[in-house]
Amino acid sequence: MWKEFREFAIRGNVVDMAVGIIIGIAFGVIVTSLVSDIIMPPIGLLLGNVDFSNLFVVLKEGTTSGPYGSLADAKAAGAVTINYGVFIIAIISFIIIAFAVFMIVRTVNKARRQMEAQKEAMAAEPATKECPYCLSIIPLRASRCPQCTSQLERAKK
Repeated sequence: MWKEFREFAIRGNVVDMAVGIIIGIAFGVIVTSLVSDIIMPPIGLLLGNVDFSNLFVVLKEGTTSGPYGSLADAKAAGAVTINYGVFIIAIISFIIIAFAVFMIVRTVNKARRQMEAQKEAMAAEPATKECPYCLSIIPLRASRCPQCTSQLERAKK
């Protein structure tokens, strides 16, 4: 069992998957920072100095009664809140990440289709031809027929 697990873990696909996950996590952190620190502040400024990370609704007050100035104050007081501002930030982050993944998959699929089209085009080209003198099948680039030894015009490639 240990040998099988080692073979599975060392296999190239598993290593590639692990690298992809690590890069994906790092990309997610970058996008979260992009949304929280760069995109949302100007949007909040345009909407009248709204800080999305502090948009919340108090369901139950904590040990000290509200109103709370920030989400951190509400949490420190032990209040139960719905943090819809954080949720909005998460939705925007998700949309950006989903769009980036879509663009990557779209590019990979386009490259794969081009490679398949090239393979099909190469497979469609004939590899042989008939000798015009003895009608035997010979390689396309042959300059002399191996059956009747006639001199042939070489195919241009």
